[in-house]
Amino acid sequence: MHKFLSAAALVVAMIVAIVGAMAAPSAAAVEPFPPSFQARTIQSGDATLHVMVGGQGPAVVLLHGFGDTGAMWSPLAARLAARHTVVVPDLRGMGLSSHPAGGYDKWTQAGDIRAVLDKLGIDRAAVVGHDIGTMVAFAYAARYPDKTERLVVMDAPVPGVPPWDQLVRNPLLWHFSFGGPDAERLVAGRERIYLDRFWNEFAGDPKKIDEATRVYYAKLYARPGAMHSAFAQFLAFPKDAEVNAKAISRKLPMPVLAIGGAKSFGANEAVVMRNAATNVTEVVIPDAGHWLMEEAPEATMKAIQGFLD
Repeated sequence: MHKFLSAAALVVAMIVAIVGAMAAPSAAAVEPFPPSFQARTIQSGDATLHVMVGGQGPAVVLLHGFGDTGAMWSPLAARLAARHTVVVPDLRGMGLSSHPAGGYDKWTQAGDIRAVLDKLGIDRAAVVGHDIGTMVAFAYAARYPDKTERLVVMDAPVPGVPPWDQLVRNPLLWHFSFGGPDAERLVAGRERIYLDRFWNEFAGDPKKIDEATRVYYAKLYARPGAMHSAFAQFLAFPKDAEVNAKAISRKLPMPVLAIGGAKSFGANEAVVMRNAATNVTEVVIPDAGHWLMEEAPEATMKAIQGFLD
């Protein structure tokens, strides 16, 4: 039987678990989407979203986080496409999507995802999120519960959902409050250095985030406006927490899969989600840190596919 952790024990577990050693990565490549996938450009209010779409069958939306773009999902998208219509957007301000001045709270971004699905003629969908994508996926399920078939959240807390107030005191999460003009000046031209901090410290094995992957994403985050938008994702957390704290007065009704890396958030993903949903399945991926699709793709994809199918 699942054993709930106290808030204090959870914080200690986070501090001990999220540790990575600096290491020289090997070379490999970010996998392209299958040729059958099409790139779409879809407008949602003040944002223009880059979206990859392919496959056929019940719809699944895959939402990336910080340090990645929708490209992180290409291996999973290829597998799911045999039985699902797969929709992979770059979140507003990230990847190849536009950089609007605002709208980085996750409730607004849930509206972005709804706009994408409406444009594609999709009524209901399962939603999968990692990192900040987890927060957007949660907001989508809370805002559109009647449109959400299933929800998968991966290795991230959710603002406003207990024990959020304890988690944000963890010194490893200093970046949650890092942003503004001076922070942007510090990182400008040094995006790779900044991103390496996350890939190294939040990985179970930093070597599994290979050099080609680092180069690929660092170039995207060095594009004009990209880091400003990325910081805005984090600086919106207080607003997200306020909205979500109200939203969980009514728990999510759909089945939820909570996945954590054993060397990162682990079983705590399910601890969080049981405070917000009525039907939560817990999966912990062995030997993996935060970067589940890079560190343990087979185990991660197997868990998601089994839940969706």
